Amino acid sequence: MKIHRIDQPLFLVILLLIGFGLLMVTSASVGVSQENFGENYHYLKNQIFRGLLPGLILGFMAFIIPYRSWRKTAFFLFLISIILLVLVFLPQIGIKHGGAKRWISLGPINFQPSEILKLTLIIYLAAWIEAKGKERIKKFLGGAMPFAIILAIVGLLLYKEPDYGTLGIIGLTAFFMFFLGGGRISHLLLFIAGSFLLFFILINVSSHAAQRWQTFKHPEQDTKKSSYQINQAWIALGSGGFFGRGLGQSIQKFRYLPEPATDSIAAVIGEEFGFLGIFCLVLLFIFFASRGLKVSQGAPDVFSRLLAGGITSLIFIQAAINLAAMTGLIPLTGVTLPFFSLGGTSLAIVLISSGLLLNISKESKK
Repeated sequence: MKIHRIDQPLFLVILLLIGFGLLMVTSASVGVSQENFGENYHYLKNQIFRGLLPGLILGFMAFIIPYRSWRKTAFFLFLISIILLVLVFLPQIGIKHGGAKRWISLGPINFQPSEILKLTLIIYLAAWIEAKGKERIKKFLGGAMPFAIILAIVGLLLYKEPDYGTLGIIGLTAFFMFFLGGGRISHLLLFIAGSFLLFFILINVSSHAAQRWQTFKHPEQDTKKSSYQINQAWIALGSGGFFGRGLGQSIQKFRYLPEPATDSIAAVIGEEFGFLGIFCLVLLFIFFASRGLKVSQGAPDVFSRLLAGGITSLIFIQAAINLAAMTGLIPLTGVTLPFFSLGGTSLAIVLISSGLLLNISKESKK
């Protein structure tokens, strides 16, 4: 193992994100943990035993196993993810929460297949684009059309859940990989135009999407129901000021802010650490993205270049969407903050992805 050859700044920022994330899950989940289970650290224990430990073990395996071996299993992993997404809709297996079916329950194990899909789709697209080659990927029928069909299959399943936030993240990540793999700019612009068209169709045919859009346009209306979360998030961010109330001193996390340890954890960070804390958080993700793209740029082959670029863009885009939603720059999406939000599946997949990225960095040209 060439541990000494990994991108050390990237490794350091990953450690900082993990540590900061655990600290904030501990603080943000205290109120709901006490209310639901009569103890302060129930959700922290879940995060450690269902997310952190499995993620570190699997992430280490992703770090030591030659990354090229993932190319051989790419289609199989993607196919399993699609099957799991279909199983979400079976009444005996799928779990409905908050009006959406996004979870699978197998005895004591609950997980979100769309989180697994994020990584397996990146692996599959990296292998698929490499196999196509630069010349075929530039063609409409040989490259752009089958690429669009792959995304359409995934998009239809995520639409049915519904999980529009994950659909947006996957779509943006896939577009970036298509561009990185040599796809034509004209085809990419066509995809983007089509995405905007689908978005406007969606907010006219889906009551769930339409409500989110109306809440985004008029957050001052219906502040006790549809606009409640964003208004409580703004109160948290505003009351934090520049330096924040201090670690553990958030008021909004106690029965005011919905999902304080998951979707809304950034608002708790802003309340406890202020604008300075949010600024540092943004810098951490920007630094992560810059190092990840450097790894991609220096990767020794097309597959690893696309894989590193896909993982980096996925984590950065998801963080950007979560932070933008919490500040009201885009509609609320229900997207979690990578490394931070409570959720075993989400954290484990992020750690596996980080292990893969560090693995590629061992071979990346400095």
